Amino acid sequence: MKRRAVRAATAVAAVSVVAAGCSLSESDGGTQQTPTVTLVTHDSFLAPQEVLDAFSKQSGIKISVLKQGDAGSLTNKLVLTKANPVGDVAYGVDSTFASRALKEGVFEPYTSPEADRGPQRYAVDPEHRLSAVDVGDVCVNVDTSYFTSKGIPAPASYDDLADPKYKDLLVAEDPATASPGLAFLLGTIAKYGEAGWQDYWSKLKANGLKVVSGWEEAYTKDFSGSSGKGPRPIVVSYASSPAAEIGDDGKPRTKALLDTCYRQVEYAGVLANGKQTENARKVVDFLLSQQFQTTVAANMYVYPARQDVELPAGWAQVAPLPQKPQTLTADQVQAGREKWIGEWRTLVQS
Repeated sequence: MKRRAVRAATAVAAVSVVAAGCSLSESDGGTQQTPTVTLVTHDSFLAPQEVLDAFSKQSGIKISVLKQGDAGSLTNKLVLTKANPVGDVAYGVDSTFASRALKEGVFEPYTSPEADRGPQRYAVDPEHRLSAVDVGDVCVNVDTSYFTSKGIPAPASYDDLADPKYKDLLVAEDPATASPGLAFLLGTIAKYGEAGWQDYWSKLKANGLKVVSGWEEAYTKDFSGSSGKGPRPIVVSYASSPAAEIGDDGKPRTKALLDTCYRQVEYAGVLANGKQTENARKVVDFLLSQQFQTTVAANMYVYPARQDVELPAGWAQVAPLPQKPQTLTADQVQAGREKWIGEWRTLVQS
């Protein structure tokens, strides 16, 4: 399961899931049909109900949310159903999986009038089939109080994680089953290159690395800095996670290591072969609008892609957006992803 620490603790009004189609409007005695656009997304999607209601009132379109697991599961579902999609628009395919969705023809071209407000910075497709909605860089996080109590410095870099002084302290997610795990793997490949990443992972394995299936297990059960108070003070999570770990003194209990980050962008797009193309385009516009973008940090603990949106108070100090994250191009990820995951399995799980 994908996501930032705060998502497990954020109380937001849930959006009910209904089938695509039309619903009856109560404003005219139940005789007028309101078009319903199905938004296919990941399990971590959260949005204030009042914002969704305001969009419905303004546009005359109701959004029905259909959740399909994490980013990897979502992408798989979209690919498998591309001829007869389960919805009209999708949000949550991220930069680790975008190239696959594009290669498979999941989305159709659409350039939103809102795209030039910042999302264009993260464009991955010259046909504009995907529009960036948010940024959620994957970074190693540390429990700062653990290292203070032990009298040893916290790690600060990829290299530090292989240092024997941090033996048996790191928990990471499986890149074959979890988006942050894949992002962390891609970050090490970007850092050390094809010739060096396997040697680096061999060092991590020898240094007591623990691998679990997903983010929720890693962060809420194994990580000592979260509510689960697990045994390991180093975890692969997100740059924004420390904003969810503010103590009674107003200071974060954890810290993201900004030299270990990989840029992860989440996208939205109109599904090819969908039944409500025009209305689906309006939903993409909504996801890029200032109205929606102002909600993503507080509700999903990601950074808005739009440039004219203020972050919550304190984020600049406790959850700054990494300035020089590791990156790979969409073509590089598409060409190497399955090979790298296979090599990682042989190396780490054997």
